[in-house]
Amino acid sequence: MAGEPQADCLFCKIVAGDVPATVVRESATTVAFRDINPQAPTHVLVIPRAHYPDAATLAAEQPEIAADVLREAGAVAAGDKIDAGGYRVVFNTGSGAGQTVFHAHAHVLGGRGLNWPPG
Repeated sequence: MAGEPQADCLFCKIVAGDVPATVVRESATTVAFRDINPQAPTHVLVIPRAHYPDAATLAAEQPEIAADVLREAGAVAAGDKIDAGGYRVVFNTGSGAGQTVFHAHAHVLGGRGLNWPPG
């Protein structure tokens, strides 16, 4: 069920503290941590504490938490001092788009030039 922790979800385990992560920010509704395979000098994942399989489901069912994820993405960029130079927020949705953990999450990327289009 959406919103409920999933026993087989890596990000739910990070939220629960069962799997270690380099946490950079926490709020009542979100956790932000460094990606273990960074694609840029700053590569932080911002996830909702509640389990939703992707960003579209999160936005449809809990728009206020989706807004919290975006707000925290901006705070991560400011904290890493990449906000003035520019940064990217990416939501991959579905395996064909590169989503490998089916718990909604935003990638905050910056600290180097980011070409367009990505991928």
